[in-house]
Amino acid sequence: MTETAQDQENDGIRQTQTYGVQMLTEDIYVNCYWSQLERAVTQLLAQEPGVFIRLSYEQMYSCVYKCVCHQYSERMYGDLRRVLTGYLQEKAVYLQVLQQMCNSSEFCKRFHTVLKQYTQALGGIVPIFTFLNRFYITQKLGMELRPELEKLFIQHLQTHIFKVLGMLHEAQAKPFSVDPSIASDIIHGLYEIKQDYAELNPGLFAKYIPSILPPCNVENLSDYIAETHQMQTQLLSQEDFNRDNQSQKKRSNDAEAVVS
Repeated sequence: MTETAQDQENDGIRQTQTYGVQMLTEDIYVNCYWSQLERAVTQLLAQEPGVFIRLSYEQMYSCVYKCVCHQYSERMYGDLRRVLTGYLQEKAVYLQVLQQMCNSSEFCKRFHTVLKQYTQALGGIVPIFTFLNRFYITQKLGMELRPELEKLFIQHLQTHIFKVLGMLHEAQAKPFSVDPSIASDIIHGLYEIKQDYAELNPGLFAKYIPSILPPCNVENLSDYIAETHQMQTQLLSQEDFNRDNQSQKKRSNDAEAVVS
């Protein structure tokens, strides 16, 4: 907390102490406590995937604790949802614009960044609001904070989720058209948010997540062999795959000629 904010909080508290009982006014909540929390949440949402900002979590816990103790839990939870909703609405518009401009590979890459950025931010946001979760969201609402914030992602980006799943499905017929590591991250990330997505395309999710499909049976062995042959045929039909293969074969033949 800056010195100015600290002075403002102290002045406000002194003015609202009556017979030894400390009151928390709307003005103190907004300007002294929520302003700090909103700034921290915004910073966490803005950090790039894999980059972690320095934050005084102890100070943030203290803000949340004081607000909960002074009956501002409902207000604070609403404010938190409002900030995340605004952020996700902006990302929805961003992805909508990209969809008109980018090919499937680039769109998947950008969606992957949005997904990783949000889930990484939740890794910092949820711990900050632990006290709110324990004594308001869990006890009074019968819910948990992180799943509720993940539902916001689904609510505002559902259209784009379906779009990227369709792109990944089509990419199966064109190996390496989408970076495999990006495809894997997207599938794992969406599965963690909502496992029901696997029911939309079990075959796609099974390529990245074990145990999605039923265990293999001897009776289905011929189907597995046919699927393997189909995948090999698709790989051989790729120009880049054949070029690399022919290049390796040529190098091998040259090496044999030198030895002989």
